[in-house]
Amino acid sequence: MTPAVQVRRAVKSFDGVRVLDEVDLTVHPGQVVALIGPSGSGKSTLLRAINHLERLDTGVVSVHGELIGVRAHGDRLKELGEREILRQRSRIGFVFQGFNLFPHLTVLDNITEAPVVTQRRPKARAREEARELLARVGLADKAAAYPRQLSGGQQQRVAIARALALRPEVVLFDEPTSALDPELVGEVLGVIRDLAAAGTTMVVVTHEIAFAREVADAVVFLDRGRVVEQGPAWQVIDHPEHERTREFLRRVSS
Repeated sequence: MTPAVQVRRAVKSFDGVRVLDEVDLTVHPGQVVALIGPSGSGKSTLLRAINHLERLDTGVVSVHGELIGVRAHGDRLKELGEREILRQRSRIGFVFQGFNLFPHLTVLDNITEAPVVTQRRPKARAREEARELLARVGLADKAAAYPRQLSGGQQQRVAIARALALRPEVVLFDEPTSALDPELVGEVLGVIRDLAAAGTTMVVVTHEIAFAREVADAVVFLDRGRVVEQGPAWQVIDHPEHERTREFLRRVSS
């Protein structure tokens, strides 16, 4: 079976510091993979590299067998044009830490903007699907609201609906609860939990270890840009093999 996402020997440096150091990652269709690790370990950079928001120094990313951001040209890789990269990104949903909703658009228009503009879908159909997605994330009554009228948890649920509106093959979550007040975290995690149950392929950067243990099929622990340990969620979290993993889990659990 072709992996939904495959990262091979990914290297990325900023100011001479390797943020990703020969990272490999494989995500199978329908699988939920959680990326955990301390701040600065490369989790968000890896996530952004999957949809080419960060260009790798070396290494490649593919989604369902298609190279992302580059094309093989003999034995070299050539950067794709912006239009082609945007087409590829429409296959990869991305939910950011900070919502990133358009403040001047209603909730419904925030969700329909990309399908209509980038995928040329009929506006009426896009709006119908947007309403279905709002119902799915528990916000059917907020279609006419503006982002400023919503709580942080509601805004993040709209952001999830917006990502799903593109009918992506994989959805990436970059610490989707880190900007939320503690009492709002549960409503966002509940939506992600429902998506996992429905078989949505996801890669989730998270500091919610109990949530990763419950929802993820596999957990990848990164430290200083390298994959230290990976495996089934229960194994990595409950029975880690590496002392660095054990140390990290002790700190976040204390």
